[in-house]
Amino acid sequence: MAGILDLLNSDLGKTIISGVSGSTGTDENKTSSVLTMALPVLMKAMERNAASPQGAEGLMNALSNKHDGSILDNLGGLFGGGVNDEVKTDGDKILGHVLGQKRQGVEQIIGQKAGIDAGSVDNILKVAAPILMGVLGKQAQQNNISSQNDLGSLLGGLLGGSTAQKEQSFLESILDADGDGSVVDDVAGMVLGSAKNKGGLGGLLGGLFGK
Repeated sequence: MAGILDLLNSDLGKTIISGVSGSTGTDENKTSSVLTMALPVLMKAMERNAASPQGAEGLMNALSNKHDGSILDNLGGLFGGGVNDEVKTDGDKILGHVLGQKRQGVEQIIGQKAGIDAGSVDNILKVAAPILMGVLGKQAQQNNISSQNDLGSLLGGLLGGSTAQKEQSFLESILDADGDGSVVDDVAGMVLGSAKNKGGLGGLLGGLFGK
């Protein structure tokens, strides 16, 4: 299964980056940086939430109903006339649900690394979150996801599986940081120092963090 960052490098990913950039008025390179950092963090947060039966049930309900992947069928229409408030409101709710109290800290850290303010990160993620849910919804359909274990495997697979434990701990640290950035700098050095010679999530994040 292709990982979430492979998606961003695909034609679909380029359409998403360009569309989100246009709809938020943010530089395309910075939008790309934000999404490359934020999507794995959101996926990790969803994986955490889905570890409880209640969280898994909530996510599966969302993926089989509202977020079934249909948003991906007309991205041209979504971005063409400007993203409507309904999508952004939905994105706002998704971020609140997935990140909870960590939201502000996560957005601050990603903003620091991408060189934009946290408010701009928030705007980007509000547009991107419903699209990410659509990607998950489509994957869930294709893989006939019907249980908590299936859902955990899907999220883990999109994150690159359990082989990349240091990368996983990096994502955990972003989720647990308080927004001052220092924790992430430490973890980025530790994780990305060992990722210089390999591709994947670490290599991509390594490029972004300038390591």
